[in-house]
Parts: sequence; C-alpha cells; structure tokens
Amino acid sequence: MSTIPELIKSGKESMQKAVENTKREFTGIRTGKASPHLLDTIRVPAYGSTVPLNQVAMVSAPEPRLLTVQPFDKSLAQAIEKALRESELGLNPQTQGNLMRVPMPPLSQERRKEMVKLVHKMAEEGRVAVRHARTDTLSRIKKLDGLPADDKTRAEKDVQKLTDDHIKQIDGLIHAKEAEIMEV
Repeated sequence: MSTIPELIKSGKESMQKAVENTKREFTGIRTGKASPHLLDTIRVPAYGSTVPLNQVAMVSAPEPRLLTVQPFDKSLAQAIEKALRESELGLNPQTQGNLMRVPMPPLSQERRKEMVKLVHKMAEEGRVAVRHARTDTLSRIKKLDGLPADDKTRAEKDVQKLTDDHIKQIDGLIHAKEAEIMEV
C-alpha cells in the first residue's frame, strides 16, 4: 500500500517529466540560428512506423544558417525530404546526392509570431500534463483508507503547491523562448 509521501513523490516526478518534455519540445522551435535539435520533433515514416528523424539520419549544423541531413539508408531520402517540407518549421531542403542541405530562411515578423503561437500551444500541452499528474495523484490520495482527513487535506495542499511550481517553470520557459524568438 502506498503512503502519502510516496504518492506525492510520484506525482512530482510526473510533473517534472512534463516540464522536461516541454523544454525538449522547445529546442525544436527555431530562432535565428541553425541547431541540429531543431529537427528533433520531425518524424519520418520508415520501416512500417513513424520514427524521429535523428534515428534515420545524421543531422549537423556546419554553418549558422544551414543544417545538413544525411540519411543512414538512401531509400529513406524521399520520405525524409517530404517530412522536412511538411513540418511546421517552414523548411525547404535541397538534395544533393546522399546529402540534404536545409537552409534556414531568416524569420519574418509574421513567422516569428507563428512560432510564438506554436510555443504557447506546446506549453499548454505541458500544463495539461502537469494538471493531469495532479488529478491522478489527488485521486490516489483520496482512495487511501484509514488516514485522518487532516492528512489528506494537507497532502492536497502540497500537491497543489507542486502543481503551481511546475506550471510556473513552464511559464518561465515560455517567456525565455518567446524572447529568443522575437530577438532580431
């Protein structure tokens, strides 16, 4: 049988995972400079399922405004190129033999605003995951038998404080990423 501290610890871990996932997704949002992590969120249909791009190709940034993508398997080149074109990142890869050059177009003000909207959408998904962890933890605490009502109430307050702290972390990530995107 679980105890309140164990349940709170489990809920905190779930919330922390949601924050980390949001942070990881933000690395895929581009700013003015090319980064190999920019393509981490792109998924490619390969071998009967969709897999992350970095599992089927090597991504590097040889110049500040250029990424190169080199497929491990030449037969996946077209699928990778299509996935890059259809991503929300506005990329236009050019294939040269076994190497794809992906120039990073400069961000227009309109494109920057679209990127900020995308950041807010991703952050909201992170907040939802944190709130889901809170709901799950609270329902598991309520199911515990033989505990004084005061302990359950105190635990609920602790879980709510954890939730607020993790949502603040996500908000901090939003503000930092927004400033990075809007920086000309």
